[in-house]
Amino acid sequence: MSVFSHPVLVRWSDIDSYDHVNNVRYFDYLQEARIAFLAEIFGLGAEDLFTSSPVVLAGQTVDYLRPILLRHPPYVVDLWVESVGTSSFTLAAKIVDRVDGSELVYAKASSVLVAVTADTHTKRPLTDTERAALVGRISAA
Repeated sequence: MSVFSHPVLVRWSDIDSYDHVNNVRYFDYLQEARIAFLAEIFGLGAEDLFTSSPVVLAGQTVDYLRPILLRHPPYVVDLWVESVGTSSFTLAAKIVDRVDGSELVYAKASSVLVAVTADTHTKRPLTDTERAALVGRISAA
């Protein structure tokens, strides 16, 4: 029951003509955090994740709450398991900035992932090990 936090740096190429991060880059930040999270809870390197416990993104929604600007230090993606099904699970996330004890939320997201076979990429049930790792990280953050 814990939240996973992953730092993300804004790159110059992420900035659009309005001097803030282009909305599509939020998806990149969420993906970076999602891969790091799954590699950690499944006990794999990121490169092994796609062959040992492959999952595909079936759907994702993002609520944009405020623009992200180019600056340093990094923003943080907080991510947690919201629910676990037979062959799919839902991750919730938020992109935040923590400064001087306060937290600003820039976006909230929900991602549905489906377990697939490594060879045919057809839907498969979650293994007992995957399910235990996911259930152990369910949070109501």
